[in-house]
This record gives sequence, structure tokens and C-alpha cells, in this order.
Amino acid sequence: MGNSFPAGGFPAGGFGAGIPTDGMWQIMEQLRSTFDKRPSGRMGRGDVRAAVLALLAEKPMHGYQIIREIEERSNGSWKPSAGSVYPTLQLLADEGLIASEESNGRKTYSLTEAGRAVTVDSGNTAPWETMGANDKSGVTALPKAGVELAQAAAQVGRTGSPEQIREAVAVLDEARRRLYSILAQD
Repeated sequence: MGNSFPAGGFPAGGFGAGIPTDGMWQIMEQLRSTFDKRPSGRMGRGDVRAAVLALLAEKPMHGYQIIREIEERSNGSWKPSAGSVYPTLQLLADEGLIASEESNGRKTYSLTEAGRAVTVDSGNTAPWETMGANDKSGVTALPKAGVELAQAAAQVGRTGSPEQIREAVAVLDEARRRLYSILAQD
């Protein structure tokens, strides 16, 4: 991220003072992209397969519905691309585990009897259910919390009164100090 933020914190005039609105969004995007570069945010091909089967065991869905549902159930920490979901759907159809039906120009996928048998026999939990369990370090939760904090700070900077902005800067300064104190603990 380099020297995106002033060394002494935010300007004396308050959060965002002296930073043009487009500059504020550039800072937000830099923060978001820093967190997005973490390798742990990607799931494997088997995880997409397991997720699709788990969702279709509940009800028939179309491709983008599957993508949205995975993102929602993983609390936004995993959003598979169409380039990973649609080939998986095709592979599952080729294996006879799912079938598609076209309605209103949209393909809806559902499990076949063979697909139901596989999901029952496997007994696997859905990938989004184990994401939190596997993430003992908070690797997926921390970036999301950081981006949400930055969004809230930007909102205060855009719409807050001078007093609210001063209060927000104090809160952010305290949060920064407390975060560094966590690292300083043995």
C-alpha cells in the first residue's frame, strides 16, 4: 500500500480533509485490494463442487443464484466466479449427478437421484460451514472488518459535522493504537 496514508494520521481538519472525494475512494480501493490479494480467500475446485451439490440438495437453482448463495452463506468471504461454477455444473451434468431444465431463457439445475445418493452418502458439510472452523487465525474476518471500518470512516468524513469528524478521528486513532498493542503482546 506504500505511503497512501499520511505518517501522522489523518489531516488536522478531520478525516478526509484535504483529500478530494475521488482520492478518498482511491484510498478505500487500495485498502480493499490489499486484503483481496491474500491467498486464503480462494477455494479449491472440490470446494465449488461440494458447494454446488450442497445447494442443489436444498432446491433447484440457476448458476448466478448459486454464486450469490455461496457468497451470502460465506458472509462475503468467498464468491466463486462464473468461470468456476459453470464448468462445475457441466461436469456434474456429464456425471449424471445434476440435470438442467430451461425456463424463461434460464437454465435451472437440480439433483438427479444419483446426485441425491452422492450427497447423502458423502455426508460432507458445505464448504461455507467449515470456513470459519478452518480459519482459526481470523484471516477472512479481519480484512472484511477492516474494509467495513474504512467504509464507515469514509461515510463520517463525507456527511459528518466537524465535531463528529473529530470524534471519529479519535476513535480511529485509539483503534490503531489498540491494534498495535495486540501485536506487542507476547
